[in-house]
This record gives sequence, structure tokens and C-alpha cells, in this order.
Amino acid sequence: MPEGDVVWRSAQRLHAALAGRALERSDLRWPSLATVDLRGRVVDEVVSRGKHLLLRVGDGDGTDQPLTLHSHLRMEGSWHVHATGQPWRTARAAHGVRAVLANAEWTAVGHRLGMLDLVPTAEEARLVGHLGPDVLGPGWGPGAVTRVVDALLAHPGRHVGEALLDQRVLAGVGTYFMAEALFLRGVSPWTPAGELGEDGLRALVVLERRLLEAGTRDVAHGSLGYVHARSGQPCRRCGTTVRVAPIGVAPQERSAFYCPRCQPGPTPTDGGAPQAPLGARREVRRR
Repeated sequence: MPEGDVVWRSAQRLHAALAGRALERSDLRWPSLATVDLRGRVVDEVVSRGKHLLLRVGDGDGTDQPLTLHSHLRMEGSWHVHATGQPWRTARAAHGVRAVLANAEWTAVGHRLGMLDLVPTAEEARLVGHLGPDVLGPGWGPGAVTRVVDALLAHPGRHVGEALLDQRVLAGVGTYFMAEALFLRGVSPWTPAGELGEDGLRALVVLERRLLEAGTRDVAHGSLGYVHARSGQPCRRCGTTVRVAPIGVAPQERSAFYCPRCQPGPTPTDGGAPQAPLGARREVRRR
């Protein structure tokens, strides 16, 4: 699933292409929004909030209220910007398009979006008000770090890996940045959050910010990780086989990748079964 850095970059691209210009095309291919027409409205700004993307449009001729088009990429979604008038359907299947917004110069196309909503801008909290501090938000600072640490300490017995994935605690972190930060801190994902203490949690949260901030500049970071998506392969640091196991409570489990040697501590009850590299084809036994 795209994480906060990917959504942040998407918001930056959309803002650069659409902000300050009136929409000349509005095609929302979503059942509840099929009749919505945003043509004539000026895009005020496009911002990210954790893994959520908010495209805010003005009131057009002054008779309508400002609106926010909210999208979430979920697992496969993406936004792409093309020069208006240039073909774009060859790059992505047309049946996967969920939104097309265009001005005279640029066309933004949303592919396989997981969520698409339109609400009055004044009511955005209905969609994102539950989120914790945004690790890449403009309001990030010592106060935000303290709020995250306090939220983690409020449930000291909760696995720290699971807690970091809770968007109500910290908005923008997904399985990639959870796994990589815990590896760099030498912490098992199944360690109770309270065992890290206030200082340990603060250092972890600060590291999450640093990693995601780097991700806004490095689009290839996902291929350079220490443990994420590397189960069955040797740890880049010690050579021990990297493992993966579910973390969280059903049906919301997520995959947690870790190195048993570099991240000592509690481990999942997976019996230590051998694990092939992620994506490897299993050998079929002949009877």
C-alpha cells in the first residue's frame, strides 16, 4: 500500500498542475459521484493528510460552497499528470480510471483509487478527523512527537509494530516504514510499546519522520530496504534469514518483516518454519 511519502509526492504533483486554474474537465467515475460536475471551479490547493489526499476547489461563481475531493490510494491506486490533449490511456487501462480532472494545460488521472468522496471543505473532519499527527504535515514538531508518544504509552501492552500502523496514532506510516524503522532501532515488531519507554518511543517516532521525509525525495526507496519484502533472503547486516509474520488483530493483520538476530525480543508464534524468498514459486512435490 502506498504510504505517506507516496501520497505527499502525489499531492505535490497535482498541486503544481492544477492549483490556481479553473477545471475544464471533470469526470468522476464513482457511483455516488457520477453526476458531479466541477467544471468552472478553481482548484485552491492539493494537500496530503497521512495516506489521504485532499483536493480543494473554490466556490466557482461565488454561489457554491468550497468542496474537497478526497481520495485514498489503498493498495493499487495512483494519480498521474499528463499534458492536456496528449494520449494517456495507453499507459494505464481505461477501465481502471476513477477520476479525470483537467485544465487547459494539464490533466490529472486517478487510477484504481480505493476511495473517492466529495464533501464541503468545512466538513473534511468527517473523513480525516480521526487521524493522528501527520508525520509529513506542516504542523509536525516536538508537540506532535509528544502526542504520538503519549498515544503509544496509553496502550503499553500493544505490539509496537501494530501501534505504528494505527493511523489514529501516527498518520502516514505503513508496513514499509514500520519495518525499516524497527530494524534500524533493533526492536522486534512484537515488543510491547511500553517496554521501549518514553525515550525509546520518542527516538522511534523521530526516526519515522526522518525516513518518510527521505522518501519524499527518493522514489526508489522501496527497493533498498533492509527487511521489508525480503523474507527468505539474508539480512543485509548479519546474514540471518529475514522473516515475515502477521501482526495485529484479525481481520486487520498486516505483514511485519524482521531479522530475528538484529531485532531480538518477542517473536510471533509461527513455529520458525522455513520461508522462501517473497514471490518465489514453491516446488511442487510429486506423489
